Amino acid sequence: MSVLRVVHTTTFDYAGPVTASYNEARMTPLSGQAQRVRASSVQVHPTTWTHGYVDYWGTEVTAFEVLEPHTRLRIVADATVEVAEPRPPVPDGSTSWSHLGGETALDAFAAFLTDTPTTSVPDDVAALALDAAAGLEPHPAAEAICREVRDRLDYVPGVTTAHTPAREAWASRKGVCQDMAHLAIGALRSVGIPTRYVSGYLHPRSDAATGETVEGESHAWIEWWVGRWYGFDPTNRRAAGSDHVVLGRGREYRDVAPLKGVYAGAGGSTLDVAVEITRIA
Repeated sequence: MSVLRVVHTTTFDYAGPVTASYNEARMTPLSGQAQRVRASSVQVHPTTWTHGYVDYWGTEVTAFEVLEPHTRLRIVADATVEVAEPRPPVPDGSTSWSHLGGETALDAFAAFLTDTPTTSVPDDVAALALDAAAGLEPHPAAEAICREVRDRLDYVPGVTTAHTPAREAWASRKGVCQDMAHLAIGALRSVGIPTRYVSGYLHPRSDAATGETVEGESHAWIEWWVGRWYGFDPTNRRAAGSDHVVLGRGREYRDVAPLKGVYAGAGGSTLDVAVEITRIA
């Protein structure tokens, strides 16, 4: 187990006064499934009205609005989280292809078997997934598919956005963690494995000393269901573990975007995002 403190600061500087701003922040980590939140807060400046609720996908949401004129909006999410070590691998025979294709599983996981425009993959990715899964049970097949897809993409920041469809990232063979997660999701769903998108944070340095604050990052990975949910990080080609902090789960990025909002005012804005992670224990 590790204990991580994550401070996620988002700052918007506007070109002119903003008279109204309406937003939803999904920046509070989840408790459950090998993760426990010790403390968390979401602070908004200027001081504003806020309301918390849990959305359809089980993610904690802080809704807020600012109705006084302002030229800067700052959101600071601060959380301390206990994260367990990676769960043991799913044993062979934990579930079968026939079970995944049965009526019970299809009904229970319909949302995570149906593609969205963002996760839909081209025919050659579906064919690649079938080839990688040949002769394997669902769990090892899922990992093999993720690795095959990942090996064909270069990690290149700045060439896509969080909303880029998987097909476009595949066509360029470039992308970042969101693209690799969306492609893996589409590939796994194409062979009938329920798969969901995970939004959160990744501690980037296993060698960081206890108490050392490092520059972290928002991150995306996936979970597939083979008798239980299993977390895997396609970008880093490994199981999700004690350096991954979960914020939310959904069908794709849009379900769990850390911040959504609209504002009324003149001019554009500049955005600055900083994530600081400290291993406490």
